[in-house]
Amino acid sequence: MPQETPLPALDETAWKDLVSRFDGRMWAVARACGLSATDAADAVQGAWLRLVESYDRIRDPSRIGAWLITTTRHEAFRLSRKTRNEHPVELPDLGDPSVPDPSTAVVDAEYGRHVWARAATLDEPCRTLLRLFALNPDARYAQIAARMNMPLGSVGATRTRCESRLRALLEESP
Repeated sequence: MPQETPLPALDETAWKDLVSRFDGRMWAVARACGLSATDAADAVQGAWLRLVESYDRIRDPSRIGAWLITTTRHEAFRLSRKTRNEHPVELPDLGDPSVPDPSTAVVDAEYGRHVWARAATLDEPCRTLLRLFALNPDARYAQIAARMNMPLGSVGATRTRCESRLRALLEESP
């Protein structure tokens, strides 16, 4: 029975030596388990990670190759089970995205009418301010302030308060 001695610290040279000695075999094991190249890369990477995590617990340096191969096989089986349990879902054909969906357009239009009906119940300046921002999304605060005859510095705060009021109305209505 070989004597158990702790492995030396992994420096860059030792790490490169391990990779050059065992990486090809690890890849062969992962691919032999039926994994795609991407999944095989994940299995091999997972095995190297397990080595880093478990390095201080490996007591027989002569068995590190067998340990890496076994760990790669375990990682490959784990990934294989995960892939096997994933069932692709048949996605519906959404058609040409440039052609609007009539049912979506109806729902959007109905919701728009609902929002505008609630906005119409707001007091001034909220009613006009929200309408200006909705109809002119690129308008600058300076333009809105001049149109509403209000200080430039109060446009943002007023807009926030008005949007909060409208949001509350929409949440309480059916």
